[in-house]
Amino acid sequence: MLQNYAPFELIIFDCDSTLSTVEGIDELARWAGKEAEVADLTNRAMNGELLLEAVYSRRLELLNPTREQVQRLGQLYRETMIPDAAQVIATLRELGRKVFIVSGGLAAGVREFGVWLGLPEEHIFAVEVEYNQLAGNWWETWKHPAGRNLAEAVLAHDGGPLTIGRGKADIIRNLRRQHRGRAMLIGDGISDLEASEAVDMFVGFGGVVSREKVRAEADVFIHPASLAPVLPLALARPLPGHALFNHGVAHIKQNLVSFRYQELAVALKSKLLI
Repeated sequence: MLQNYAPFELIIFDCDSTLSTVEGIDELARWAGKEAEVADLTNRAMNGELLLEAVYSRRLELLNPTREQVQRLGQLYRETMIPDAAQVIATLRELGRKVFIVSGGLAAGVREFGVWLGLPEEHIFAVEVEYNQLAGNWWETWKHPAGRNLAEAVLAHDGGPLTIGRGKADIIRNLRRQHRGRAMLIGDGISDLEASEAVDMFVGFGGVVSREKVRAEADVFIHPASLAPVLPLALARPLPGHALFNHGVAHIKQNLVSFRYQELAVALKSKLLI
C-alpha cells in the first residue's frame, strides 16, 4: 500500500461526529435532561476507557427514548450535517463508488439520514431497537401515524455487532463478501479505529471531535470539518475542474490531512500530480 497507492471502490462512513456534527445518543440525553451523565459514558466509550457493550444498554436504560424521539434524530442529522458531506457522497456515487454507512447509532434516525443522502437502505447499517408496544394510549390506533405509536419507549436493542467492541469490523467483513473492491472507512471514534482491521485504509476524522488515539493510529487523519479530502483519497487521480475535489487536494497540500506513514503521502501525491 505504501509504494503503490491504489483507488478505493467501497467507501464506508461512520455517521455521528463524521457525517453529522452531533452524537445522536447525546441529543437524546439533552432532550431528557441527562446530558452530563450520558456524555461522560459516550466519551469514555469512544476514547476506549469503557467497553462499548457495557455502555450501550446503560445509556438506553437511562434515557428510555420514545419512537418519536428516535425518529427526530433523522431530521437532526440533516440539520447538523457536515457542510460538504452530501456533495462528497453524491460525487463518489456518480463516479461509480459504492458508499455505505456503518454506525452504532439508532437505526431509525441513521436510516432516514442515509436515505436522504441518496443511499439505498441496504447500504445503511445501524442498531435496531424494539419498543414497548403498551406505552402511552396504545389502544388509540387511529391516532398513530402509519400505524405506529410514537409514544412507545425503547424496550431493548438488537444486541447485534454494532453494540459491542469490534462489531463494526464484523459488519464490514460481511458487506465486503458481497461487494468487491478496496475498502476505505472514515470515522471519528475508537470503534472505527478498531474496525480498521477489516478495511484497506482507515481515515480518522477530527472535524468534530479530534480523539488523540485515533489521530495517532489512523492511516490518514483529516483535521478540518470537511470531508472533501475523501475524494482525492478515494479516487487517487486528478479530477480536473471539480471544485470540491480541488478543495480536498488543497487540504492535503496545506497539511490539514496527516499521514501516519510519509511513504503513503508521497505515493498519493504522485497519483494526484501534486
